[in-house]
Amino acid sequence: MTQLPRLGVNIDHVATVRNARGGDTPDPVRAALLAEEAGADGITAHLREDRRHISDEDIDRLISALRVPLNFEMAATEEMQAIALRHRPHAVCIVPEKREERTTEGGLEVAREENRLAHFIAPLREAGCRVSIFIAAARAQIEAAHRIGAEVIELHTGAYCDAHHEGRLDDRNRELQALREMSAFAHSLGLEVHAGHGLTYDTVAPVAAFPEVRELNIGHFLIGEAIFRGLAPAMTEMQRIIAEARA
Repeated sequence: MTQLPRLGVNIDHVATVRNARGGDTPDPVRAALLAEEAGADGITAHLREDRRHISDEDIDRLISALRVPLNFEMAATEEMQAIALRHRPHAVCIVPEKREERTTEGGLEVAREENRLAHFIAPLREAGCRVSIFIAAARAQIEAAHRIGAEVIELHTGAYCDAHHEGRLDDRNRELQALREMSAFAHSLGLEVHAGHGLTYDTVAPVAAFPEVRELNIGHFLIGEAIFRGLAPAMTEMQRIIAEARA
């Protein structure tokens, strides 16, 4: 039987809506529990330096409430390392972060910061966290992630998704081919391959079809779609597309 990719649901943008008005609603932890009940294999939350969506309290509550694994996205800073070491989530995903960006714009530059990142992730691994590195589909970045001791890479699918939705078909096909080739390359090095960023019903199938991809992390689209159909039905449709693609 074909093994389906796990679906990780990112609940950051429930917190974005909450923070736009202030107060306690909508509650991202409630969304995480609904996603868990609907069959999510994991929950992703990104604690940004500026706390624009997820808060420290949200992370505290997620750690206490969830039964499925938490994938804690964070920048490679001392502050975030200390928070991760205090909570020891199942997985830590190291992502690039700039204050001025609306969302994560690309993959982490591992090759140029190899020594620093190797020392940064060592205590996280020793604490029992699975360390994932969010990177572009580039051989040099994958090789560097492997050398520093990451167990997992998450390939940034944003450029592929943007090209698809903007109708740039040649760019879309080129990005998709790079994702396909680098999924296979990373797998050949013994890395577990995840993928995410910008995936929708229209773009997820080709990526889900890669046999090396073990997990897809999807947030913004599912939270947006939940406004119209509810979170569980939105997830069910995504899971259906993923299953058909892998079959």
